[in-house]
Amino acid sequence: MNDIKKIWSVTEVTQTVKGILEETFYPLWVTGETGNFTAHRSAHVYFTLKDKKCQISCVFFNGADIARQNNIKEGMEVEVFGKLTVYEPRGNYQLTVRQIRPKGIGELQQKFEALKQKLLAEGLFADERKQKIPYLPKCIGVITSSDGAALRDFLQIINRRFQNMHIRIYPAAVQGNGAAQQIVEGLNYFNLHKSSDVIVVTRGGGSLEDLWAFNEESLARAIAGSNIPVISAVGHEIDFTICDFVADLRVPTPSAAAELVVGHKEELLMMIKSLKKRLTQAMRIISIDIKARVERAANHYILKEPVNMVRLFQQKVDELNIRLANQAKSHLNQNQETLHRLLAQLRVLDPINVLARGYSILLSEKSNTPITHSDDVRAGDKILAKLGKGELKLRVEEINNQPNN
Repeated sequence: MNDIKKIWSVTEVTQTVKGILEETFYPLWVTGETGNFTAHRSAHVYFTLKDKKCQISCVFFNGADIARQNNIKEGMEVEVFGKLTVYEPRGNYQLTVRQIRPKGIGELQQKFEALKQKLLAEGLFADERKQKIPYLPKCIGVITSSDGAALRDFLQIINRRFQNMHIRIYPAAVQGNGAAQQIVEGLNYFNLHKSSDVIVVTRGGGSLEDLWAFNEESLARAIAGSNIPVISAVGHEIDFTICDFVADLRVPTPSAAAELVVGHKEELLMMIKSLKKRLTQAMRIISIDIKARVERAANHYILKEPVNMVRLFQQKVDELNIRLANQAKSHLNQNQETLHRLLAQLRVLDPINVLARGYSILLSEKSNTPITHSDDVRAGDKILAKLGKGELKLRVEEINNQPNN
């Protein structure tokens, strides 16, 4: 239980209130009208948020750029997200802001994010489906308001960078009801008539509501289905639309689109002049090389006396004939030596030569087969004896089976 007799210091009271406040309230959204709006040079923003009955002090640390991007001004209805706390030196409670936006933007922002995620999942933002922007188009199609500053800026830069460039303008509303449909009709016109090499969809900057026509799903799908490359030049550098994500190329401003879609004419002429010079030098070098090769060929002894080519081959043929004859003679000698050696071996094994030394071969007269054993004949059989020269017809008188000593 608290001691009611305790005497608190101002710091203790303030710190206790701060602790209770910060622990009780989670970060929250608060809406109201801005007052005393000051963007300090430190980049911090100080203001009050008020309604008909009350007000609360707010501080947005490093929020000057975000406030400027959202065009936050004095007396403007806004929605802020932050944390309640206490500024101890003064004992004032305040809202430390983390996000700020014009009132009513929340619903549009949610719609924007939902469509963005849907088309992203379908692959409409994928780099691989984007078409290449032509380097120097013959004709540029522009879809924008005919009396807007965006068109004037675009034409002025085009005229300065590349005079006489062919440009077709399709007037269309770029804000409000029906604007998205008019831009879609412009895309369909250029694709149907094939009347340009690239299409630029452009307008100046504005709030989320002002740019909402470029966040319509119908326009996103028309850009994705275009057979002609599309450049999105909508708003300023801080603005992004669905049109930017689905287009083949996004540039931050109409002026940037004009600078990108065509090169500077003088730069292109200088490039052409440089390439022409390099080509001339290359051709000169090639010509000198070819001339030198022709001169070397013309001075070659074969061209001077073509018969030398024939003589060269004749000499090669003669050398080949000599080599062929030598190899044939060598093979013949080797084969003759082998033949003589085989004949000598054959003569050694020839049975006739054996018979010439006094041996004979006995053959059965009936079967004409050699007799190698006494059991092969019987007494009275006729046999034939082959000698080294001639034959003898014999008859067996007696058979002796005793082995030879």
